[in-house]
Amino acid sequence: MTTPGTPPTTNSDTTHGHTLSEAASKALLREYGVPMADEREVVDAAGAADAAAAVGFPVVVKLCGDAIAHKTERGLVKLRLGDAAAVEAAASELLGKATEADGPVTLLVAPMISGNRELIAGVVRDPQFGANVMLGVGGVLAEAVADVVFRPVPLSSIDAAEMIDGLKTQKLLGEFRGEAAVDGVALQQVLLGLSALAAARPDVASVDVNPLIIAADGQPVAVDALVEIGEHAAEEAVHRPRPTDAQFRALFEPKGVLVTGASTHPGKFGFVSLHNILASGYAGGVYGTNLQGEEVLGIRTVADIAELPDDAIDLVFVCTPASANPAMLRACAAKGVKAAFLTSAGYGEAGDEGRQAEAELVALADELGILLAGPNGQGVVSTPVNLCAQIVAPFPPAGRIGVASQSGNFVSSFLNYSRQTGVGISRAVSAGNAAAVTPADYLDWYADDTATAVSLAYVEGIVDGRGLLERFASVAARKPLVVVKGGATANGARAAASHTGALAADDKVFDGACRQAGVTRAATVEEAFEAAATFATQPLPKGPNTIVLTTAGGWGVVTSDAIAADGRLQLMDLPADLQAQIDTKLPPRWSRNNPVDCAGGEVRDTIPEVMEMIAAHPDVDAVVYLGLGIQSNQGRLMKEGHFYPDHGLERIVAYHERQDERFAQAAHELSVKYDKPILTATELAVADPDNAGPRAVRATGRLCYASGNRAVTALGHLWQYAEFRQRRGLD
Repeated sequence: MTTPGTPPTTNSDTTHGHTLSEAASKALLREYGVPMADEREVVDAAGAADAAAAVGFPVVVKLCGDAIAHKTERGLVKLRLGDAAAVEAAASELLGKATEADGPVTLLVAPMISGNRELIAGVVRDPQFGANVMLGVGGVLAEAVADVVFRPVPLSSIDAAEMIDGLKTQKLLGEFRGEAAVDGVALQQVLLGLSALAAARPDVASVDVNPLIIAADGQPVAVDALVEIGEHAAEEAVHRPRPTDAQFRALFEPKGVLVTGASTHPGKFGFVSLHNILASGYAGGVYGTNLQGEEVLGIRTVADIAELPDDAIDLVFVCTPASANPAMLRACAAKGVKAAFLTSAGYGEAGDEGRQAEAELVALADELGILLAGPNGQGVVSTPVNLCAQIVAPFPPAGRIGVASQSGNFVSSFLNYSRQTGVGISRAVSAGNAAAVTPADYLDWYADDTATAVSLAYVEGIVDGRGLLERFASVAARKPLVVVKGGATANGARAAASHTGALAADDKVFDGACRQAGVTRAATVEEAFEAAATFATQPLPKGPNTIVLTTAGGWGVVTSDAIAADGRLQLMDLPADLQAQIDTKLPPRWSRNNPVDCAGGEVRDTIPEVMEMIAAHPDVDAVVYLGLGIQSNQGRLMKEGHFYPDHGLERIVAYHERQDERFAQAAHELSVKYDKPILTATELAVADPDNAGPRAVRATGRLCYASGNRAVTALGHLWQYAEFRQRRGLD
């Protein structure tokens, strides 16, 4: 496949487009099951009056023609006409407004459909992600409100249902101002019909059904529609095959590593990379080349690769200039090298000559059977073999998150977060220019890597979006995949005559594609790491029912608000039997509701006992625990005061710290015992990371969240992915 940095080779068959008249647009949509009102197309005022009598008053009369797009703006729609005389007068006025630019015109007569709710539905062909179906809040304010969701074609019934559920204005879909709730099945059929049309007719550039009125009985009825034919380019991308498993093993678990351009100067890549490999504890063979054959960090380098042993080196880490690399790759191939990571710049990022040199190097690597990572990348990390082959710090703790990023800086950021939180990394790679190996290639390998539980990716500059999402979907079906995307803009697909196109911002189309593929989309780099860390260390929930257990009342309130705002989780009502159980452990003043606020009534064993009651209850799917570290925080103040360790302070400080350690350990052990996520949150995770509470959470290998809000966001991602797997029968 082709992903950022490598535009696909295409064969295009382009046809110039035009807009169908409203009548022709509706006729086409009817073929695909989109519900329409009974309408008549006529050519004069008398015919309009006869048509109105046939469909029944009151009626709507519109001027209709292939060159007429937005009628309302030009006053070409007459509403609520109650008798034949009014229809004739309106029809005559509309015909008089026709201009030469409108071409041949007709009149469209339809019954006046009324309803308090208007939606918009349609199809747009995105340059990166192809045909997408859209649903949103419609009417004249559709673009201003911009409450819209997208999904790539083809849609399944699950996709259609999730689109409806994805609208923010859910209250419009329930019973509303005396009208029935929207018929969800009927609305799904509209979306599925639009999907079928887009799949069957690649010449359809866009479809705009606006408004899609919800009648008093809850049925959707399209009263205006526009279909644009044109500017269709049928593209056939040429995709590179993914490197083999053996090549990836050479990259991530090499038996030996060669650094070309090893240097004695501590400021040069050839020194830093060799240092990092040796300092991280890599146990395989380490070799270097240097024109003077100098000793660098105890490694005797050679001037000529031919002097190195055969079949002892799998990976070459390249710090030599671009001009030297073709000969270097040939020499490495002769020694059995199967993978090369290139830090070298001067390739695709450097203009036409660089792009040509990059293409030639890729072709040479293919000929030699070498996996070519980069160029212009920062390096590769593989904690299972203590490999830190990169030109930057840090080396992270071992764990189960696999990172692939187009930005080397973000690889470093994710590794820094790993060190901060203690949630470790399995593999990490900076894709650089991704000339031969794309982020999706690495992610595809991670999905079958036993050392990796979740993949984490940063992508930008997407070219072949459809191909990228197909690969993402394959990965997400096997393991969780968290993605953060750079370059989100509001300048997406534009269909000249279509509201649908104007609403199709890049970010919303990408978001819909991720949801369909089961990809976890994070809004920020921090959120992306925390989501990945949660997947790596917590079990998936069986449902959305969440209980908040807190010793800090205010945090319980704002965390409950966060659950409501998230929209994916449910702050469940506290079951009566669970309330009765908790009554036996807390004083009468406790909240007796969810959040379970202990109200300062804790004794030595209260938190672990109440937490187990909650975790063990069959209706509870997840727990957020707040307030860890409060006791140890008091202990810290006691230790910092000038009375410590006298007056019994040493003993009470130790007790406080033991308690917080017990609470953290209980959260971990109960999560394992009951196979439910229990997320622990406290601002002390960042305000005082050496506090006994957060420190004990890190010791369990789990993430201590900096706030209840951040724990809720991570838990929401966890449930969204679990629900995706449930709905598609992947478990």
